[in-house]
Amino acid sequence: MNRSRVALTVMASLLVLWSVPADAQRTTSQRASKQRSRGKLRPGVQQPVGSPDSTPLASPDAPVSTEPPSAGALRPSDSALSSTGERPWAKGVAKQQQEAAIALFESGNGLLKESIFIKAVENYRKALALWDHPGIHYNLALALMNLDQPIEVHEHLVAAMAYGPEPLEKEKFEYARGYKTLIEKQLARVEIACDSPGAVVTMDGQKLFEAPGRYTGLVRPGAHSIIATREGYVPSDMSRTILPGETAKLDLKLYTNEDLIQYRRRWPAATPWLMVGAGLAVAAGGGWLHVQARDNLEAFDTGITECGGCNLNPALQGSLSRGNTFQNLAIGGYAVGGAALVTGAVLVYLNQPQPFRVDPNQKQQLEVVSISPLLGGGTRGVQALFRF
Repeated sequence: MNRSRVALTVMASLLVLWSVPADAQRTTSQRASKQRSRGKLRPGVQQPVGSPDSTPLASPDAPVSTEPPSAGALRPSDSALSSTGERPWAKGVAKQQQEAAIALFESGNGLLKESIFIKAVENYRKALALWDHPGIHYNLALALMNLDQPIEVHEHLVAAMAYGPEPLEKEKFEYARGYKTLIEKQLARVEIACDSPGAVVTMDGQKLFEAPGRYTGLVRPGAHSIIATREGYVPSDMSRTILPGETAKLDLKLYTNEDLIQYRRRWPAATPWLMVGAGLAVAAGGGWLHVQARDNLEAFDTGITECGGCNLNPALQGSLSRGNTFQNLAIGGYAVGGAALVTGAVLVYLNQPQPFRVDPNQKQQLEVVSISPLLGGGTRGVQALFRF
């Protein structure tokens, strides 16, 4: 970034435009006579034609500078203006306003040459308030370059190029386009939208717009705080770091506290009930084993009764053994099944939905894919951002 600033400053110093908005049409003989009456001009700076003390504006036409760049600056042109048609950048501007703007413009040019950039900017701004001329925008952009104001420089370069090369001449128009391209590679772009009526959207503490609305503009690379606020709603903060050449697309949404309350369980809703079901199944198995134990023990008792207390034969011995085994297994089944049933009931209670507050930015569940070119800072490529 420092390297780019140095480059911009050097370019601005070498290519300062002294394109003076002229206020009159003159023939070649009139211009020559006027220059002779004023005497010798200072080297490197040519006295502009049509200053406030000269012939008044014949029409609101603007000049086209035709002289080549000198070692220090581009000198103002005193070439005749075309007499065909009214030029759009001078339409509706009174002669007095044009003359006052020219005076301020010339004063700004002198300050710019002396590197008094702040005062030059003030004069150019006053001149623009009187006459929105592309040449004034151009020189104001050059002055702002030296004050490290790249975003405002870009705005005025765009304004300077609004009517094409005619009010600047082709060479200076190409300079403006080159500066503009260089600045765009060093800055970042934001596209911010908010559809919540009445919400105030700010960036780095400065108000951008009141929703519903959108904002598109250039910003310096780095961390930026983008916040939307509305009475009765939770502020939406989408602060982020933006890289040079990146286009950040942000859609701010606002929610009430109720909108941000969601519910969650400790475990999946089915888990406790599966435990309850398992306990019931084991207990039911214990019941079946209990029935088998009872049947075998009853068969053993019947056999003993029928033989009148005889010695145990293999059949009776088997019935007794099976009855005892089934009975023990049934007791174990009851114990395990009962424990599982109680555990499941406790889990059902503990797994009741619990409220919690979500982050406003996490509320946006729709997947968003943003693809933008990534230029500047020695980087070339395409950046894809996935948000969900």
